[in-house]
Formats: sequence, C-alpha cells, structure tokens
Amino acid sequence: MPFTFTAAHSSRISKPRAKKISLKRAASTPFPKLNQRKPIQRSESKPELVEDDADDLFQDHLDDVGLVACLATDLSLRDVVPAMKYIRSHMFDDIPERSGMNSTRTAEVLNFRRLLPPIVTNVHVHALIKSPTLVEREIAELTSAGLLRKIVVPGRGVGGSSISDALVLVEDWEQLVKAAEYLELDLIDKYMQQLRTTSLSPTVTRGVFDATEVSQLMRAGFLSAPSQAPNTTNVFSRLMDSSSGTLTSIASIARASEGAGHEATGGGSAGLGTSKAQEPHFPSIPGAKSTRHIGDLQLALPSTGAFLKLLHEARTHLLSILFKSKFKEAPLYLLRERWDGGVETAEQAARSTNYGRNFAGILPGRTRKWKHFYGLKFDWVLEECAGAGLLEVFETGSVGRGVRAL
Repeated sequence: MPFTFTAAHSSRISKPRAKKISLKRAASTPFPKLNQRKPIQRSESKPELVEDDADDLFQDHLDDVGLVACLATDLSLRDVVPAMKYIRSHMFDDIPERSGMNSTRTAEVLNFRRLLPPIVTNVHVHALIKSPTLVEREIAELTSAGLLRKIVVPGRGVGGSSISDALVLVEDWEQLVKAAEYLELDLIDKYMQQLRTTSLSPTVTRGVFDATEVSQLMRAGFLSAPSQAPNTTNVFSRLMDSSSGTLTSIASIARASEGAGHEATGGGSAGLGTSKAQEPHFPSIPGAKSTRHIGDLQLALPSTGAFLKLLHEARTHLLSILFKSKFKEAPLYLLRERWDGGVETAEQAARSTNYGRNFAGILPGRTRKWKHFYGLKFDWVLEECAGAGLLEVFETGSVGRGVRAL
C-alpha cells in the first residue's frame, strides 16, 4: 500500500465554492415574479402648427369714431410759408447722446441732412392745413409774386402715392446759388435774375446763358436738360459721391428707377465751399448730349434725387410696417414704436443708471431709422403718407389715434 495515499481523495470534505455576485438590482416592486412588460414608447404627438405672428403688428379691429382732418400739432399753421418752414425744421430728430454711432457715421448723417435741398412736397402742406382750396390759392399767389416756385416731378409713383410736385421758397433757392462759390459772381446774378423774372415757368430759353455758363450751371445742379435720357448714372446715389453726373432733368429722374448719379438732379457739390482757386474740372459725359443741340433748359436744385429716394423709401417702409397687421390698421403709439425700432427711452436709461446698468434697450444707431433714414421723424413720414392718400388717421375713443392703410 503506497504511503502517498491520503484521506483527502476518499473523504467527503469539499471546499466551498465562491458565490456568484449578482449584478441585478433588487426588484422595487412587491411582485417581482410577475411578468413585466416594457412600456411602449409612443412618439410624442406633434404640436399643431401655429402661424408665427411675431412679425404681426396688431390683430384686432379698432373702433373708428371719426377721421382726423388735420395732423398739425401747432394750431398757428394756417399759411403756406409757415407750414413749409415748420415741415423743414421738423424733418429729423436730434442725434441722441447715446446714439451708438461713431464720429464718422455721425458726420455722415449731419452732412446728408445739410446737403438736402429745401424742398417740401405739396401734399405735405395739405396734410397740415385743413382747407385745400385756400392752400392752392395761396400757392398760386405766392408763385405769381415770385416768392415761391414749383418743381414738377411727373411719373413718380402711381395714383395718390405719386410725388406730383414740390415747393421751394425762392429765397432758399438763392441761398444755395450763393453758396456755390466756384460759380462766377456775374453768373450767379444772372441766374438769380432768371429765378425772379420767370417765376411761372420752370424753364429758361437756351440763349439766356452761353455754352460755358450752361455747362457750369448743369454741373452745379442748377440747370438740367429735359430731353436727356436717364441712362448714364444713378439718380438715387448717395450725397457727396464722386460721380460725374449727367444732364438729366427732374422729370427724367422721376421716371428712373436705377442708373443715375446724384448730380443728375444737380449733384451734391453745391454748398460745399469750393474756392475759385480749386475750381473743379468738368469732364465730358459719355452718352450725354452736347449743350449746343438742346432746347430750353429746366431750372433744377442740387441733390433732388437723394431727397426723392429718401421720401420714397420712408413711405414704403412705414406702409410695410402697417401691412403686418391683420386688418392693415394699428394704434398710432404702436406704429411709432415700430418706426423708432424699440430704442431705449429716457426713463429706461435713468432706471438702468440707478441700478448700475449700462444698457436698457436697442441703441438708435442700430435701427433702420438711423441706418437708412438718417433719423427721419415718424410724424414727418406720417404726414407725408396721409397727405398723399396712402393712409388715414382716425380717433378710436379707447387707445388714442389709429392709423389705417388705404
């Protein structure tokens, strides 16, 4: 019997096996042995599509208790000349202290305003004075007396939105001519004499000025050739652009939509203070007719194209805001807020200063009013649209005045 035999092979003693560690979590229900089934993952029901009316201005009808016949806030505006001066002086807002514009942009805004011609549309005067008959009668009397001149702009717009004619005081016109220092004094005197003697006629005969004088006056923007086709430059270009310009008349500008320079209606050079020693060189214009072959010349004002562009775009923008409402009408205060672009008010700025904040709303320089319209006032554009028959202002009796597009 071998001595290597031990009782371990024959004994029933066995080593305990290691217990398996279960990674399963204990059942959290008192019925763990019941058959459980996973809940069916149902797809969330898609919400009903709702029209995005974030751009909607107003969704309700306004009560109409009567139209507003006159939009003038100054009751002393009963004559044409005071109304014209009021319109010009209340065209733009003052640049606020916290404008959000740098010095370059601020200078650009101020120069644009300074170079605009002293023009007032006829419909704007009618919006401030109640009696249309008295307005037209007074305009005729002032024109006959040589104190007022009409600038006819045919074909600009359709129907009531057209800019049929504009008004300008002769004294303002003469100041622009005197400010063009590079024109000779004899030529300035001769031109102003034509303004006084031909008050009822928008044109002057070709023999009044010689070829050199006609060329200088055209380049300065005080004369234009009605027969010239508007196909050379953009009449709606910005002020102070260094384009050569054309001999296009104001009537041609009204028919043009693209392709003319700001000198087309006179350019932006008048009033810049160029000395005689630095008299600009007048290059020839490709495609322009020679002054020897043109007939009667039309009196014009510099930068009229920039004014027409600003007026047309301002009207269009105000109406586009009003068209966002369901019934094309909205309270006046709400329409004003949209035009101003939601800028911070003086009350909000004071509140933010008290709480140690530096910003309470949108800075004016970031809004369309200052980017594209150079701070054009809401009331000025409203009066323009109301006078042109594009909208009407009425009393609601509950939320102040309302505005309705026509």
